[in-house]
Amino acid sequence: MSALNGGDAYLLYHSIGHYPDKEADLAQELAAFSASWSAFNDGQWNEILGKRQRFIDLWAELICAPKGTLTTAENVTSAMMTFIGSLPPKMLIGKKVLVAEDGFPSIHFLLTGLAERYGFTLQTVPLRQGAHWVEEDDLIAEWDENVALALLTWISSTTSHRNDLPRLVEHGRKMGSLIGVDITQGAGLLPYDVSAPQVDFVISTSLKWLCGTPGAGILYVDDKLLPLCEPDLRGWFSQDNPFSWALDAFAFAPDARRLDNGTPSTVSAIASLPALEWRMKQDTEAFVAHNQTLCAMLLEGLEALGLTLATPREADRRGGSLMLSLPKHIVAAEVVQKLREQQIYMDCRGQTLRMSPGPITTVSGVKRTLIALEEILR
Repeated sequence: MSALNGGDAYLLYHSIGHYPDKEADLAQELAAFSASWSAFNDGQWNEILGKRQRFIDLWAELICAPKGTLTTAENVTSAMMTFIGSLPPKMLIGKKVLVAEDGFPSIHFLLTGLAERYGFTLQTVPLRQGAHWVEEDDLIAEWDENVALALLTWISSTTSHRNDLPRLVEHGRKMGSLIGVDITQGAGLLPYDVSAPQVDFVISTSLKWLCGTPGAGILYVDDKLLPLCEPDLRGWFSQDNPFSWALDAFAFAPDARRLDNGTPSTVSAIASLPALEWRMKQDTEAFVAHNQTLCAMLLEGLEALGLTLATPREADRRGGSLMLSLPKHIVAAEVVQKLREQQIYMDCRGQTLRMSPGPITTVSGVKRTLIALEEILR
């Protein structure tokens, strides 16, 4: 995508990310898959599963996950289901699962439905009246020794608020809880290490800053916890040797493969490989600096327009996005449409406009965005 067709003002990295030559890379990878899968030979599985493993290896490198602790999932919801369904029942029965109100709603929908079945109480930490994000102090206040599992959202998809993970994890360890992190809104932009602080599991997708395709999610589980995980959802790929078909000899693989089930979905992982390969070649400091420079420009311009920021102002307290709350008399969807007509791309959630500049976004594109917003909202 070039500046000539709207790439300079592309601000949707919280949703779908782009990088130079993405279309050509994706077409080439999918064409190679088509040729391999359609060939009249017996080499398909070795090639396809090898590329899936390459996807897993790149993800492990990205988040500093030890070998054998990470596998694929369709999305964060299915990854969470796999993890919950793998825990010994005694870990959750009569206990609480803690989440924040500003976490990804899909996870909340899932946990609400699982609470009765798995015998836990879902405790959702609410927003303070008039607040845009849940404060760490409020999470800690409701996080007691009866919390068996807490899922933390690293960066909120609606406010870009970045949680203080070291502080929260330190408290969670004192409470004896299992701790997971949804890193979806930061993965590929900000550095992340599963051991700093040490957490029990991580879920994410390959969309957004990683510029991958839908369906290419991941699940990481700490190697000390893996031996206890025996997923309800299991199949022939859950075994050390998938081709062991003796019906009375099933045994889980010793590593993250035990979190697999039937024949794995591979096309989404393979389609995301070019984007992952591209990202791993980038200089992370420069990658982040570009985003922060454009965010600073946006922030200054939005405040000059008198708009209400729904994102922490301090760069170290947010991810790579800026959100703003529009007055009630302005229809956010109409603003998005008017911007789209000028090849300026952002989106909204209710009255909240979401904008996220990335690698293809330019200084001139941000300037163009601010001018357009001023004209529309005048």
